Amino acid sequence: MRTPFRNEAFTDFKDDRNNQAFEAALKKVETELGQPYSILIGDERITTERQSKSINPARTGQVIGVVSQADTDLAEKAIQTAAHTFETWKHTDPKERARYLYRAAAIMRRRKHEFSAWLTFEAGKTRAEADADTAEAIDFMEFYAREMQRLSAPQPLTTIEEEENELYYIPLGVGIVIPPWNFPLAIMAGMTTAAIVSGNTVVLKPASPTPVIAAKFVELLREAGVPAGVVNYLPGPGGEVGDYLVDHRLTRFISFTGSRDVGLRINERAAKTAPGQKWIKRVIAEMGGKDSIIVDSDADPEVAADAITASAFGFSGQKCSACSRAIIHEQVYDAVLAKVIERAQKLVMGDPAERAAYVGPVIDEKAYRKIMEYVEIGKTEGRLVHGGKTGNPEGYFIEPTIFADIGANARIAQEEIFGPVVAFIKAKSFDEALEIANNTDYGLTGAVISNNRAHLERARREFHVGNLYFNRKCTGALVGTHPFGGFNMSGTDSKAGGRDYLLLFTQAKMVSEKF
Repeated sequence: MRTPFRNEAFTDFKDDRNNQAFEAALKKVETELGQPYSILIGDERITTERQSKSINPARTGQVIGVVSQADTDLAEKAIQTAAHTFETWKHTDPKERARYLYRAAAIMRRRKHEFSAWLTFEAGKTRAEADADTAEAIDFMEFYAREMQRLSAPQPLTTIEEEENELYYIPLGVGIVIPPWNFPLAIMAGMTTAAIVSGNTVVLKPASPTPVIAAKFVELLREAGVPAGVVNYLPGPGGEVGDYLVDHRLTRFISFTGSRDVGLRINERAAKTAPGQKWIKRVIAEMGGKDSIIVDSDADPEVAADAITASAFGFSGQKCSACSRAIIHEQVYDAVLAKVIERAQKLVMGDPAERAAYVGPVIDEKAYRKIMEYVEIGKTEGRLVHGGKTGNPEGYFIEPTIFADIGANARIAQEEIFGPVVAFIKAKSFDEALEIANNTDYGLTGAVISNNRAHLERARREFHVGNLYFNRKCTGALVGTHPFGGFNMSGTDSKAGGRDYLLLFTQAKMVSEKF
């Protein structure tokens, strides 16, 4: 019997010993940079002529790894391998499948700083952000293993005489897992292990900016004993390989985290039935947000400023849960704005491998250019009161940026920027603040800073987001504590890290026998 689930503790980096251990991991990983990474299909490692370099966004001259790229022929091979493996893997006892996850979690826990160091080099995460990412990956594996064991137990049904009735949760089949680059370990690991612990097999197409972290995780699964062919590692171009995988008749489900445009494209393609397809494909999608923190007239400006700063600028705003809109009651607007500016001025921007760094780089040149374009748009829509400049030209650094006096329908108040940019919007009343908070196409996270019980209860009813927080930041969801997923164009509200999540990867079969 396993102990009840508990979240993995974050590393205390105020302790010099922990910093020394992390720096030792950075040195170890740095000696391994630049190595080649092959495609893995079943037991076969495949090197292709077409390759892609993964680079450090903080030091763009540093190559993290050279990764072979698949084509549609290899995509076909991966799906066929996954389909063949499914015929045996689906019969593996759920408790045995869970034990693979427990083993993988234990290995990752022992090598925690090493995995975090890879995140620092390839994803540009500061040590605290990288540590949280690794801890969440461990949490997902521990939580989903327990959930599969719970779902495999006899399910409660109404009994009747002279009949035996049982309900089982059985796997779906071959799944395509397309994870994001912003949580390239935690979300990738959670999506992958949820699928396989449920009895499915997977073709994992990693995010293009962070394929090495995914390769390291697949190596860990093999070390934990996961059989060949259960997870097939298939890096390649999304428009070529991704579309082929989504469209394939043997694909049973697609698990995707990424942009709204790509998610909608996947959903549309998956809805079309391919010749020979016997099922309706499932799409489990998380597609971003335009998240707001409301600050009420009676709120403590210090609490509000702490929440906005952490939510807007942690990991350079590259979280789908990040606060990109601060909707402030006019009575406290100036005070809260001043305090957020004061805090932003103290944030250290620099190489995330350095202990002092709080704001690292954005992920790549495409994101860098897009964010700076939005900074220029923001200058025409309001007042630039802090930031707006770039940093060390060796990396993709952008200062924490604050715009004041932004209209509720301005572009930077409506469009997802996915960078360290926050728009301050003034509200005349709590009613107006709530109306503004609900005026986007998204509905992922939000927060309300208030001491007014009636206002909090109204927000509980009317603030239309999947994850709503009171008197705290709107980022930092914990597995098991804050099941995560949003409404509207934020996705299918799949609630990763919650008790419903594995149901998305299974189907219920009822067996009745009359005596």
